[in-house]
Amino acid sequence: MTQQPLKKIKWGIIGLGAIAHKFATDLLTIHDAELYAVASRNQEKAHVFAEKFGAKKAYGSYEALANDPTLEAVYIATPHALHKENAIMCLKKGIAVLCEKPFAMNAEEVEAMIACAKQHNMLLMEALWTYFLPHYQFVLKELNHKTYGNILKMEGDFGFQRDYDTNTRLFNKAMGGGSLLDIGIYPIFAALSTLGLPKNIDAAATFFENGTDATCNMTFTYENNVKAYLKSSLVEVLPTQAIFYCEKAIIKINTMFHMPTTVSIIVDGKEDIKDFGYQTIGYHYEAIHFNQLLRDGKTESDIMTFEFSRNLIKTLDAVRALIKLDY
Repeated sequence: MTQQPLKKIKWGIIGLGAIAHKFATDLLTIHDAELYAVASRNQEKAHVFAEKFGAKKAYGSYEALANDPTLEAVYIATPHALHKENAIMCLKKGIAVLCEKPFAMNAEEVEAMIACAKQHNMLLMEALWTYFLPHYQFVLKELNHKTYGNILKMEGDFGFQRDYDTNTRLFNKAMGGGSLLDIGIYPIFAALSTLGLPKNIDAAATFFENGTDATCNMTFTYENNVKAYLKSSLVEVLPTQAIFYCEKAIIKINTMFHMPTTVSIIVDGKEDIKDFGYQTIGYHYEAIHFNQLLRDGKTESDIMTFEFSRNLIKTLDAVRALIKLDY
């Protein structure tokens, strides 16, 4: 008996910036997913995006997309400050939500989103794509199994240089701009996913003239004085690597560690580079996981759990308090 092909899950995208373009590109590679509708606050922008990616519907408001009864899942790629509002709007309409990182602006907003998802028995997940990439899953497995012994020290950074422009989201404090929420979240994620919550956090930052953070240096301290040294910057190009110094080896996730890349295992000065043969941008891994959760009737990911999202945003809040960054 021939197995029937799966009915395609109808997706929508809210917020049509650079990340949405990448997500849409990869969504087209998934056999059981269809980009059905897109929404921007600019109707023409929505139309152009829909034409490019073959979406049937192009909406000139987020509310119009949320009111489309055909949609089953939505990817929210709006600025950080809109995540809570957009996610809750869609959850209340019965649409499963994959929301771009950071989940929201602070822990209070994240709790409101989770509470709404639970109240309406809907699937909600933070879209931190790195967690689902094969190279990162490989490193997690090696570290969890202690293949090379315990972690003695960890280093993680993410930095690039951009011209200061308050007209862009990246430097807009009200929209959650700045280095910490936008890119500092990745080194913090790397520390939390491998070492867990720290016993102590030290942090220092520099700021642009409008109060948005330009750089942030963090030190997380764990049991046995294990430390994670983390940094984010919008004024300096950094290696953007995650390096784990273990008892018997160094495990280094090479440049652009947060996206598809290679992993180096260094033992006694000899480097073995592992290539994972990526064929896509890398966003389809989280989308495939989300599709399966939806098909299985799940309301929470077993990888990107609510507990992990809570710990991540609480850690970001703790760093913000230390550097006196208030949105």
